[in-house]
Amino acid sequence: MAAFSEAMREVVNLAERVATTDANVLVTGESGAGKDALAWFIHSRSRRSEQPLVKIDCATLPADLLEAELFGYERGAFTGASEAKPGRLEAAHRGTLVLDEIAHLSLEAQAKLLRVIEHREFERLGGRKTIEVDARLVALTNTDLKNAVERRAFRDDLFYRLNVVQIQLPPLRERGEDLEQLGREFLKSFAVKHGRLAKQFSPEAWKFLRAYDFPGNVRELANIIERAVIVSTGNEIEAADLPESTRVAAARRERKARRPSLAEVESEYIRETLSATKGNKTEAARILGISRKNLYERLAREGKDEG
Repeated sequence: MAAFSEAMREVVNLAERVATTDANVLVTGESGAGKDALAWFIHSRSRRSEQPLVKIDCATLPADLLEAELFGYERGAFTGASEAKPGRLEAAHRGTLVLDEIAHLSLEAQAKLLRVIEHREFERLGGRKTIEVDARLVALTNTDLKNAVERRAFRDDLFYRLNVVQIQLPPLRERGEDLEQLGREFLKSFAVKHGRLAKQFSPEAWKFLRAYDFPGNVRELANIIERAVIVSTGNEIEAADLPESTRVAAARRERKARRPSLAEVESEYIRETLSATKGNKTEAARILGISRKNLYERLAREGKDEG
C-alpha cells in the first residue's frame, strides 16, 4: 500500500504489525479514503493471505437480506428460500471477513455477530445446526461508532470486541505527498487503460489539484484524473481537462486560505461601503472617516474612479 506522507507511513506501519496477529481491526475514515485498500493490505500480510478475503457491504442491503447474506440460510427459512445457501461467514472460513460500513448492521445482527466473535460459532437463518467458523474480522466505517453507541444504535459490547485495534485513515487533503504520488500513479495507469498520450500534469493543473480539498478522497482523485485523461489531447494534462466544478472549488478554497493584505482589506471595505451608499462618494467618505479627495485618490490608484 502506497505510503508517501508521514501520516500514511504511520498507518501502514501499524497495519503491518497488526496483520501478523488474529486481532480484530476497526478501520475508520472518510468515504473514499482507502479503507478497502487497507483491509486488503492487512489480509495480504497475514498468515491467512492464502485463504479467502470475503467482503460484505452492510450499507447496500436491507436488514433481512443482509443477515441472510452474512449468516446464510436453510431451505424454507423465508419466502423464496428454495434451497440452502452458505453465507459470507462460511465463505471466509480460515480467511478474512471485511464488514464494510458496519454501523448499518441491525441490532439483531449485531448480537449474532458478537456471538461469532466470542464463541466462533453461529447458525444459518432457519437452521439448528451450529457451524464453527474461524475468520478474522476487519470492520470498516465512516461513522462515529462511539456516538452510535451513545445513541444505542450500536452495541457497546460489539464495539469493544471490534475495536481491539483501531486504525484511523487521514483524509487525502491532509496528505499532500500522497496526493502528488497517487496522482502520478493514476495518470500512468489511466493513460495506458484508455490509450492516451498524457504523461504529466501542467503546472496550472497541479495548482488546482493541490488547492482542491477532495471531499471524496482517493476515490474522487482517481475519478477526476481518469476523466482528465479521457478528455486530454496531448502529452500533458491541462487545467481545462479537469472538471469545472473542481477548478471552481479549488479557486474558492485557495482564496479563503490566503490571508489578505491590509491594502486588500481596505480596498474591499471601500467597495462594500460604496455599494451600501449606492455609489455616493461623499457619503462613503463620511462613513469611512476620510476626505472625499482621499477617497478619489484611492479609487484612482486602483483604476476604479468613475469620475
